[in-house]
Amino acid sequence: MDFGLSEEQQLIFDMAREFGAAQIAPHARDWEAAGTIPKELWPQLAELGFGGLYVREESGGAGLSRLDATLVFEALSMACPSVAAFLSIHNMCAAMIDKFGSEAMKADVLPRAIAMETILSYCLTEPGSGSDAAALKTKAVKTNEGYRLTGTKAFISGGGYSDAYIVMSRTGEDGPKGISAILVEDGTPGLSFGGLEAKMGWKSQPTRQVQLDDCAVPSENLLGEEGRGFAYAMAGLDGGRLNIAACALGAAQSALDATLTYMGERKAFGKPIDQFQALQFRLADMEIKLQSARIFLRQAAWKYDTGAHDASTHCAMAKAYVTEAASAVANDCLQMHGGYGYLADYGIEKIVRDLRVHQILEGTNEIMRLITSRSLLAGRS
Repeated sequence: MDFGLSEEQQLIFDMAREFGAAQIAPHARDWEAAGTIPKELWPQLAELGFGGLYVREESGGAGLSRLDATLVFEALSMACPSVAAFLSIHNMCAAMIDKFGSEAMKADVLPRAIAMETILSYCLTEPGSGSDAAALKTKAVKTNEGYRLTGTKAFISGGGYSDAYIVMSRTGEDGPKGISAILVEDGTPGLSFGGLEAKMGWKSQPTRQVQLDDCAVPSENLLGEEGRGFAYAMAGLDGGRLNIAACALGAAQSALDATLTYMGERKAFGKPIDQFQALQFRLADMEIKLQSARIFLRQAAWKYDTGAHDASTHCAMAKAYVTEAASAVANDCLQMHGGYGYLADYGIEKIVRDLRVHQILEGTNEIMRLITSRSLLAGRS
């Protein structure tokens, strides 16, 4: 088993990293202050093939493996994890449309999504159902023309910003088997949004509630089959967990790179602080964390790509381990900067704030541990 990068994979990583360094990193603080990402950025990313990373080639996408895609998110997150994570959400939605959308939907929406002329958001969480996502209350009542949706979605990245939303809605009985996935395009009567959420991190991503009030959509906006939406959502989350872990890893790596530079320049007691053995040990610990996290992530992505029976468990474990290791490294980097780490000019405090949410979304790390322990218990002889 070899997790070294092939020449092609290295080119993918380098292309994403160079784009991020040139087009995202110089503006990340300004976008955070503005609370939005300029929509002009997305078609530039789409030109690199990043609008449909794992949409099939026959559908117009890049057709990358999930391991290849993690390289894109790791590299872009070295510039800004908030921007990279929003791209992950769009790609998760585009892949769902490619797999489950009607022919009419794929013909209409998918080319625009791949070109990132249409930005997609994912609507699962509700004010009263976070980790217990299958308890969602949003209803989709079937009509002769399609569906009428009523309910509220919470913590939606791109709420009021995106061009279309994949909404998990209840079309049947209580529980996961009564949930369907339905596409709602911006401008649909009955679709509205709450106020902009004030957040600790990911501030460049506009986050709002998505509100549906008797919102009518045509029948071809159903993804796949009725009652299968929760299964589609969970399948999407396995890959999403890999992406979020990759975003955390890339941001933590950039924090460590900046810290290495800072410690070679900052002097105390007559010498650079990177010459103090105690601080060298801390640098080593951070490198060990990131290297082990990187291998764990790539193994989980490889299992996902090869359809291993324990792929979901490994995605959960990698998500928990990598996001916690990355946050710990970023926090240690702030400490190594001393008071300067607390200042926005050095960029470390933004990484610390941005990475905190990675332990919560795409399933909290407590849920990742629940998935892991259940797998252990089910597998004992």
